[in-house]
Amino acid sequence: MSCEIHEFGSLSPNLDGKSVLVTGGTGSFGHGFVEAVLARYRPRRLIVFSRDELKQSEMAQRFPQSRYRAMRYFIGDVRDHDRLEMAMRDVDIVIHAAALKQVPTAEYNPFECINTNVMGAEHVVRAAIRSGVDRVVALSTDKAANPINLYGASKLASVKIFVAANNLSGRKGARFAVVRYGNVIGSRGSVIPLFRKLAGEKADHLPITDPRMTRFWITLRQGVDFVLSSLEMMAGGEIFVPKIPSMRIVDVAEALAPGVAHRSVGIRPGEKLHEVLITQDDARNTIEIPDRYVITPAFDDRVLKRYIKAGGSRTAEEFCYASDTNTAWLDGSTLRQMYTELQTAA
Repeated sequence: MSCEIHEFGSLSPNLDGKSVLVTGGTGSFGHGFVEAVLARYRPRRLIVFSRDELKQSEMAQRFPQSRYRAMRYFIGDVRDHDRLEMAMRDVDIVIHAAALKQVPTAEYNPFECINTNVMGAEHVVRAAIRSGVDRVVALSTDKAANPINLYGASKLASVKIFVAANNLSGRKGARFAVVRYGNVIGSRGSVIPLFRKLAGEKADHLPITDPRMTRFWITLRQGVDFVLSSLEMMAGGEIFVPKIPSMRIVDVAEALAPGVAHRSVGIRPGEKLHEVLITQDDARNTIEIPDRYVITPAFDDRVLKRYIKAGGSRTAEEFCYASDTNTAWLDGSTLRQMYTELQTAA
């Protein structure tokens, strides 16, 4: 099985002179996004919107306003519509990355998950429309396809909100799109830093949920580039899905901690054995282009026709993009190289 690593940076918007806001901006994606935007463009303002003052203070030490004049740090919560609307004044582009993302946490705190992931999405849409924002890209997850846990279900609801928002904003109003991808290599809370930490502590075993488990993998830089390219490409209503490789969890463990024993601990509540990025039911509205798939809105076939006219092709009706049947697979040496490059860049 092959391992084709796509680069998503060939298509990029011009953010010079633009005002950009990223919700949940102090997370792993927010750090990567801010770093990339400051390195490549000269935005008028780059606003980090999040609720944790300590994380904002720490981020401001890395990206100080004295050096990066475009930087703004705005304390707020996506649960608070009025605060969001205030933050979006004179903003051109919004990247919505704020979410409660831990599957077990969502299972045991369902009201909190809904308030942030679903109501927060509605607040972002309302604030963007009322503030005259041009474009909004929302980050989603493979867990939103055929969800079996509350986190995935809440992110599916969020996707539906952002896709339908294009009907609410009018032909000349804000455009909304979604990006959906898998596990980010090295992100906070992911299994890779855990395996490396346990290996460094000379642990006698690594906890493996199930030896059959597979996941999609993407680097943080690829994720940022994918969002930026989707921002440039979007017409409104699309769900963009990158072509990325899969890897078995046991192979991830062996690559990062060779020779350390594995101990099966069982699948956690709400966890899947394999993940899906595109369901068979989505296939009838899905277009394939060289580096990604585009799930077009069912209510507007003009978007689908736009991608076909540009050279895209429709996927087969029985198509399903799942981590266990993927045609691209990561090997251990490639994963180690990607993780080493990530640590060096940090």
